[in-house]
Amino acid sequence: MFDIDAVLNLLKGMDGVEHVFLLDDDILERLREEESKVKATLDIDVVNEGFNQALKRDYVACIVKNKGFRPPPEPTVILQGDDGCLMGLEVFPHQLHEYEGREDVVWLSDTFVVFPEVRPKGKEIFLMPPVSFPEVNEGLGCTKVVSCSPSPTSDKMIKDHYGIEDDPKVASILVAFDRA
Repeated sequence: MFDIDAVLNLLKGMDGVEHVFLLDDDILERLREEESKVKATLDIDVVNEGFNQALKRDYVACIVKNKGFRPPPEPTVILQGDDGCLMGLEVFPHQLHEYEGREDVVWLSDTFVVFPEVRPKGKEIFLMPPVSFPEVNEGLGCTKVVSCSPSPTSDKMIKDHYGIEDDPKVASILVAFDRA
């Protein structure tokens, strides 16, 4: 049976969580506008599909987390062509061995590789896909669960809106779901 307080309490009890709250309609509308304007370096479009999916859910909870929070279960950033070709992706520590020493990849950072031989037919985009959040599930009366990271400017907007210090050591994650 669905109980929003049970969901929020579960999120509050996770390691590395500092704050948990539901986002109100005012901040969601401001975030929608902000996310539509995000660009990466070299003027590459950023499509936060996780955020777009979150907006379609009945509830959008925000977690403000520190480094003690668990890593995401799948990549949160992908570089792809507008034709869908995979050009690069986020690499987690447990996956580093799969890419170390490979001559067909270039490291953009310690956690992101690109495949320079892959060329899109059109332009490239950074895609932030919806990410699963297994802790929130049907056992809690929740369906269509997605999580995402907002852009850095949206993260700051959330913190400002809710009176949370803008500390670079903490970041927000959105967890969105429907009532089953």
